[in-house]
Amino acid sequence: MNPVLCLSLCLTPNNVFCIVVEAGTPWKGNDTVERHLAAVERVGLSRGLSPQAVSILLEFSLSLRSAIGIRVLKFLVPASTVPEEAIIRGVSWLCVDKMPVNMQVLFVRWVLTVFDLIDSKDQLRAIYGFIFNFVTEENLVRRVLVLLFITYPLLELQTRMGCQPFLMHLLSVYKVYCPELVTISVPAKMKSGFKNHNSTWKAALAAVQKSSTTELLSDLQLSVGVSQQPATRKRKLHRHLTIPAVSSSIQSQSRLSGSKVFPLEQLRTFSQLLENLHRIELPAQMGSLLGSTVALHFLDCVRDSSAFLRLNFWLGHLLHEEFIFCKDGGTQDLTEATGFLNTLISTQCFLQEGFAATELFLYKFLNIWDGSLLRPEILGLLSNIPVVPCSRIKTLLFEPLMQLFFTSSLFFKCSVIECLTNMLLKWLTWHSVYAFEDELDISVTSQTPMNMTLSGLMDSVVELVHFVGRISTIGLQLEGYHSLLLSFTLDFYMMVSDMYLKYDLPLVLMPPAGVFYPALFATDPVNLDKLCHIMYRYRTNLMSAKNQEQKMKISRKTYHEFNQYVVSMVSCLWNSRAFQPGMGLEMDEGLLSRSGVPEPWTRFSLVYHPAFLGYAVDFHENCWPERMKMDLSSIKLGKRWDWYVEFLYCQGLQGLKEFMQSSLRRQSSVGGTRATSDSQSQPPS
Repeated sequence: MNPVLCLSLCLTPNNVFCIVVEAGTPWKGNDTVERHLAAVERVGLSRGLSPQAVSILLEFSLSLRSAIGIRVLKFLVPASTVPEEAIIRGVSWLCVDKMPVNMQVLFVRWVLTVFDLIDSKDQLRAIYGFIFNFVTEENLVRRVLVLLFITYPLLELQTRMGCQPFLMHLLSVYKVYCPELVTISVPAKMKSGFKNHNSTWKAALAAVQKSSTTELLSDLQLSVGVSQQPATRKRKLHRHLTIPAVSSSIQSQSRLSGSKVFPLEQLRTFSQLLENLHRIELPAQMGSLLGSTVALHFLDCVRDSSAFLRLNFWLGHLLHEEFIFCKDGGTQDLTEATGFLNTLISTQCFLQEGFAATELFLYKFLNIWDGSLLRPEILGLLSNIPVVPCSRIKTLLFEPLMQLFFTSSLFFKCSVIECLTNMLLKWLTWHSVYAFEDELDISVTSQTPMNMTLSGLMDSVVELVHFVGRISTIGLQLEGYHSLLLSFTLDFYMMVSDMYLKYDLPLVLMPPAGVFYPALFATDPVNLDKLCHIMYRYRTNLMSAKNQEQKMKISRKTYHEFNQYVVSMVSCLWNSRAFQPGMGLEMDEGLLSRSGVPEPWTRFSLVYHPAFLGYAVDFHENCWPERMKMDLSSIKLGKRWDWYVEFLYCQGLQGLKEFMQSSLRRQSSVGGTRATSDSQSQPPS
């Protein structure tokens, strides 16, 4: 018989030690062993065990093939930290292939429970591949709580084993986080696939944390807390929208002197970040990075793909649970939700990119959103999404937004147009940053594997611009061409008009007639001045594109639309020939005569236009203060016309000045005579 040692456990106030006894000593019915086991169990579940005791007892329990090993492992509750060496030795016992299956499963669950308490993970990371390969065995995967690794082994297991609850729950998590990898259909409602086997350990850890004076992780309260009531979907709205405090896995200040890891919670300045960049360990709670600017600097510097994967997983689960799956209505206090979403928006602005989890959440949330709940925050998040492929943009974005746009108030319409303007700005900015002269492939964001060619980006931009043109045309009709909605729409096209020169995107798209002509006949000078500036920028971009035709091709239709718009503006504002044949916008003479307006073709000139009528009256009073009867037609005579035009320029109408000086060729005045009839438009041919 091989000499096998049987260990009897003894307890002292500060430590646990072992006594070697003769091989073959029975443990069943042995009062001494039972007494020592009960003493260690009482201390472990009440005060916790020291790191040395945890290491000794873990080695002891895994070396046995009897029920006593399982019993020891069940009360193995650490008081402070778990030595990494103990975990490594425990994993080595898996290679012996003598450990019972239930013991193997219990050990894996114990490691998952105390994972945040391991003092270091440098050596543990080196054997992750072995651990993940080990837990894919069919007799273990049924009982492991969460397996955060590639989905393909899970899909293979699902193919072999069928729709098992534990596999479907794991795949449902990945389908929320990465739907393109999980092509199978997952039921919306499923019974619980995993029992909480670790509740005993978690309850013991929580009790030890309350009674022990040892400082534990601040985020341990979230990871080991046990709810007294069963979790349910019908719970308080936004209960968990709290950003954890920044903390690392280092537990004791006494270990810092000999540790090579720099605690993340001690990071205060950017200089500290530069000095310890390669020594900082990612926190156990990735969500804690959202609450620290210096931590976000660290996240942006390391560009660790696993860090973004962990953060996106945490963020996606939180957003889905608190905003999509929650059944409560909007009567709850939204202060916490507003603060959380504003923090998320500021984080994305700081990183200059959005999170993949936020993008997936928005696509689902738009289909159930009423347009009023957290409107500024939702639209703020929506404006930060990356470029959506042309084949999916209509279904994911346009259809839900269109339903909300046409059934909501004027203010919501303006908010949507502003959101889409900011979205286009982000897309164009990403293109100008990532596009190079000899490299047409651009990475939309640095944390997503999706790449998009220049043609793909242009197709998405074209779809977005055309979508805004459609909804703004109908929206202006529904709102009676309200000046506020028209102003937001012109702000969008102010960016569109400069895409080629300002953002280096070889694309020129003209606004639809339903936007151009309401702006031309607007009653306020601000919107008309914006339109003049937009047409000036269109002219500048088209002229530049025409000079580089070998690099950029502009369709003749675009040139024709631009020339027609310019002719209409010059005919109305300058030549006083609105609605005349060949002047861009024509109207039947019979219809004009029935309006009862004398000389209707002059009603939209610089003098009589509703947007400039107040300026004309002010100018008339300054020129002829003694006149009792106002005659605005006298402004057109002699040099007063030139004075009036300069007067308009001095009123801050910079867009009008740019358009007139670029689109008109005026002959010099002779003897004070204004050559209005000889002025003509010079649009690009």
